[in-house]
Amino acid sequence: MNDILNISAYKFVPLPDAQVLRERLHQRASDLGLKGTVLLAEEGINLFLAGPEPAVRAFVAALHQDPRLADLVPKESWSARQPFRKMLVKVKREIIRMNHPTIRPAQGRAPAVPAATVRRWLDQGHDDNGRPVVTLDTRNAFEVDHGSFEGAIDWRIHKFSDFPQALQDHRAELEGKTVVSFCTGGIRCEKAAIFMQESGLAHVYQLEGGILKYFEETGGAHFRGECFVFDEREALGADLRARRE
Repeated sequence: MNDILNISAYKFVPLPDAQVLRERLHQRASDLGLKGTVLLAEEGINLFLAGPEPAVRAFVAALHQDPRLADLVPKESWSARQPFRKMLVKVKREIIRMNHPTIRPAQGRAPAVPAATVRRWLDQGHDDNGRPVVTLDTRNAFEVDHGSFEGAIDWRIHKFSDFPQALQDHRAELEGKTVVSFCTGGIRCEKAAIFMQESGLAHVYQLEGGILKYFEETGGAHFRGECFVFDEREALGADLRARRE
């Protein structure tokens, strides 16, 4: 019986009180018996949590009491068992490390494309202006090996902080095309899209909500394989279920 609710969410928003927030969120999650990871930084929040549905929804409701997080909309999936071993709430320099502190998504996002639009573009082989569309996988190589979009560009990076150099090395192959960056849940492809925009690429988008939202809204069309996730489920199919369960 799949009665464990798994959620993931992030938001780039200034959190200068991240250390104080850490104590409050850790206490709340522990009181509710949740497990997973919450990362906090001055640039925002990134979380992966799991537990019984009432407890998870109570935690999200507590997050929404903070006006800065009131519009946080987690992505959801279900599992038969708890995929995390403990509850961690950490304060870090970045909620996703890129080593480019000038990239601040809270100051303005790159354009985001909903899953349905990406599917339509891939169906027709071009965007609505007739421009060739390429999908760019911003995940680590071992994640890509579990599955990716058909024909996706994969630069075989080993950690996200390798992305800026990879772009410098391969920028020419993106010129004149509509680039849709994607990742598991949206956080890496958001930073990547902003970085590409600032490098001068004219037609760059991020896949809204990442692969998990794409699975939820399209059933995984044009995606081959599974989506790696950083918990004991290891990878999810297009139905958002772990094959090992």
